[in-house]
Amino acid sequence: MKTLLKIILSTHLVLMSTLSLAQIPETQYSQGISYITGGVGEGETVAILAEAKQWPLLLEMSQIENGRGVWIFGATIKIMSAAKKQIVFDAQADGPYMLVNLVPGDYLIDAVYGGVTQKRSVSIKADSTQKISLFWK
Repeated sequence: MKTLLKIILSTHLVLMSTLSLAQIPETQYSQGISYITGGVGEGETVAILAEAKQWPLLLEMSQIENGRGVWIFGATIKIMSAAKKQIVFDAQADGPYMLVNLVPGDYLIDAVYGGVTQKRSVSIKADSTQKISLFWK
């Protein structure tokens, strides 16, 4: 009986730790726009990429380090409405991925990492995910 109880408890602990690893990071808000950022660790990366299909914008951030590409965190992301020329989103990435819930329209993205700015434009369409890869050298 004790052995069976130990097996059940061990199995439960393994399952719970696996589920906690695969949890998506908490939804945050910038100027009323919801976003998720993270992707540190395989479980979180898998969870974010699975969730990305439900979000209009997926940002992916990396850089060259020692001759190879590595994921980064800490980039500052500002998104401006192309039509109104005003910032509608301003947040810092907590990992190599960021999902942003933008309404359909045209936007300009300013991404800053290590003092280097990258600019991209993106057109968000209803029921479609746009993926922008930001790569610093």
